[in-house]
Amino acid sequence: MTLLKQFLELGLDCSPIGLGPGPSQGGYFCTPKGMTVLGWEGVDGIHYGRIRGYGDMVFAVNPMPAGEQHVRPLAGSFRDFLRLLLACGSTTTLEQAGDWTREQFDTYLRAPENAVTPDAQAVLERIAAAFRLTPMEDPFSYIKGVQASFDGGKLHYTDEYYDTLGLARPDRREPASQGFEFEAVVFALEKE
Repeated sequence: MTLLKQFLELGLDCSPIGLGPGPSQGGYFCTPKGMTVLGWEGVDGIHYGRIRGYGDMVFAVNPMPAGEQHVRPLAGSFRDFLRLLLACGSTTTLEQAGDWTREQFDTYLRAPENAVTPDAQAVLERIAAAFRLTPMEDPFSYIKGVQASFDGGKLHYTDEYYDTLGLARPDRREPASQGFEFEAVVFALEKE
């Protein structure tokens, strides 16, 4: 049995660590084809999952990213993803790490308002005990390394992704007319 199946069989409410329930297929314009969602952050449509063809790798999908990338890998395996959660306390830190410097990352983790809640701590302790996992030693470097070595050009998206972002579709098809085109309005200005 895979680690993911064992994890799911625990039946944990992982909402306190940013893996809340929601649709398993995503549903946002930027959710790649073939993604199975593991959980939802609970804000801004951010969700986490695995993508068919990428093995056990875990990704974050953010419909409103700080940068240009809507989809980023976080961990090379589900085991490493859990270890990252143990080190950082929630998915929030993991998802944002790609846009931060080490100083920003460390500052975020140390800030009192970002302290792990008692509910989150209980979930993390249960995960650590069930799988005998220890926190990732250097989560920032790990995440940056995974992201630096990833080729996002092989991800496949729905037509909605390309249309929403105004990008050419890979198959060069034109978007279907949405029926929103209107005749041009011409104004004639006269001087009095």
